[in-house]
Amino acid sequence: MGKPNTRRQDREILLVQRKIEAVRRQEWWPLTGSERRQIMTALAGGSLKVARGKSPARAERKLDAVTQSVMKRLASELSALENERQRIVNAAAAAKAARRSSGWW
Repeated sequence: MGKPNTRRQDREILLVQRKIEAVRRQEWWPLTGSERRQIMTALAGGSLKVARGKSPARAERKLDAVTQSVMKRLASELSALENERQRIVNAAAAAKAARRSSGWW
């Protein structure tokens, strides 16, 4: 038996890392529909406040909160994928050790 097959997990990990970088660059493609709606609502509310000559502080806080929740969601997803990958590697190592210890050589 060769290396454990973690190709799918590796591909998913890379995708989540790309999503995290995209969120840091304030791109929209990694966001879910509800997150996009929350951002659009905050942007619209903030621009309305600015047009009326008032402070958009609450809208800016809302944008920051949504961004933080997206980053937290993606970080937990990344952590779960890395844990799954490590579980597969450990299971393969245990199987290899059991196979080696079963023989008398």
